[in-house]
Amino acid sequence: MRTFYPEIEPYETGMLDVGDNQTIYWEASGNPNGKPAVYLHGGPGGGSGPNQRRAFDPAKYRIILFDQRGCGLSTPHASEPDVDLGVNTTWTLVADLEKLREHLGIDRWLVCGGSWGSTLALAYAETHPEKVTELVVRGIFTLRPVELDWFYEGGAAAIYPDLWESFVAPVPENERGHLIEAYGRLLHDPDQFVRERAGVAWATWESSTITLLQEPDKIVRFSDPAFAVAFARIENHFFANKGWFTPNQLIDNASRLADIPGVIVQGRYDMCTPAFTAWDLHKNWPEAEFCLIPDAGHAFDQPGILDAIIVATDRFAT
Repeated sequence: MRTFYPEIEPYETGMLDVGDNQTIYWEASGNPNGKPAVYLHGGPGGGSGPNQRRAFDPAKYRIILFDQRGCGLSTPHASEPDVDLGVNTTWTLVADLEKLREHLGIDRWLVCGGSWGSTLALAYAETHPEKVTELVVRGIFTLRPVELDWFYEGGAAAIYPDLWESFVAPVPENERGHLIEAYGRLLHDPDQFVRERAGVAWATWESSTITLLQEPDKIVRFSDPAFAVAFARIENHFFANKGWFTPNQLIDNASRLADIPGVIVQGRYDMCTPAFTAWDLHKNWPEAEFCLIPDAGHAFDQPGILDAIIVATDRFAT
């Protein structure tokens, strides 16, 4: 069973102006002359983290991480009450990826991402297939209404009724018919207390359900108010707009990936992004290897999930 490569630090970092008064943080680690690979973090709004570097052999890969608009070290930060989320969309992030690739002088790169990172990876690869050497995606999420309804409108409450009560608690009872919409109002309330209470409830719901068994340290990290508000506001903004996709767009356009070597990794017991979406993608992209992990949930650092990802990146390293 493969696990993380040893901890490494970036050999280069930078801030890239991508327009719209947005500046994104990026970093490079591993081998400066290695095969380029970019890891796309989740959320949207989750930010990059040091363990994401460790899914790649540092002797063989030039590993690129970056913080998408509004989160992590990128500026402006979405926790600021007056930040303009209107310039933060799937397609501005796809454009940012291209600007970053060109800025770093990379011709083509391996693209890897999980959860929302799989969404962005699919959107990017379907838009720029000629720039992608391989595609490794995990916890498949395409922002279809059925997926959003499952996790944010009550489906997953069948599995987590206790946690669901805490998630809906900030929302007035007469507004619980459409929770994404109601949370949108709370997360932009002029009262900081209201915003932070909503952000923490939203982020705690997600962090409590993304692993097969709860991980208290992960929940504590997600519940930090500054992180939680930015995370929740960006996610809610994307979900309210259904990712700016036409219905079923990423699944229907998967034929554009046919010539890209790929791996789809999915936990059987993923409660955040249930396996039916990964299965739909598999049926529409049969050229990719499909790995359904029988004893895993959603998060990428679970043993079976991480093993499948590293096996894939090792195979694609040469």
